[in-house]
Amino acid sequence: MKRLRKLLLWLIIAPLLVVLAMQLYFFLQIGWWVNHNPGSTSFMRQQLDVLQEKNPSARLKHTWVPYDRISNHLKRAIIAAEDANFSDHEGVDWEAMQKAYEKNTRKGKVVSGGSTITQQLAKNLFLSGKRSYLRKGQEVIITYMLEFWMDKERIFEIYLNVVEWGNGVFGAEAAAQHYFGVSAAALSPAQAARLAVMLPKPRFYDKNRNSGYLARRTNLILRRMGAAELP
Repeated sequence: MKRLRKLLLWLIIAPLLVVLAMQLYFFLQIGWWVNHNPGSTSFMRQQLDVLQEKNPSARLKHTWVPYDRISNHLKRAIIAAEDANFSDHEGVDWEAMQKAYEKNTRKGKVVSGGSTITQQLAKNLFLSGKRSYLRKGQEVIITYMLEFWMDKERIFEIYLNVVEWGNGVFGAEAAAQHYFGVSAAALSPAQAARLAVMLPKPRFYDKNRNSGYLARRTNLILRRMGAAELP
């Protein structure tokens, strides 16, 4: 009986130790990235695997550029389109998450996450693209780790360099070259707004560049960009 109790106790403790070890790994890795650039992300590696299933020699389009070599137009456009309160919140916009929860409840499945820029970065760095409340919980924990270690500019710099912008296209520099044949520093306001609007469904818009919604939403973001506050 005593051995059984010990076994049951271990079966409870062991998963908790694994979870704690994982959180420690995330915490220390983020601390390293304060002064070192990530070479890749979990999401980038997943997408590369998908591409290489069809073409073993496939490679991602990705070039890291520092924050000051990315157009301020693009920074303002992304904040206007994705996270208007980025410079002010502490990583999580709880009101947006509540609205997303209500929408998911109405739909009967997880269709919206209400994620901030920091949350999107947390997901891209470490997690899968699969939607679930368990993954969302882990995303929130990593989000607060990012906000603990990094200032907003560093968070935004990493985000701009690793976010997906098309089929195998990651980061602002690769996106600017892929769509417009210019550097990330040379993006015009209209080009920047268009890239920002593509973010929720980049692979779809990579194939559907003449989408009417894409054009209308781009014009809306163009009008909002002037009010966007940069970190």
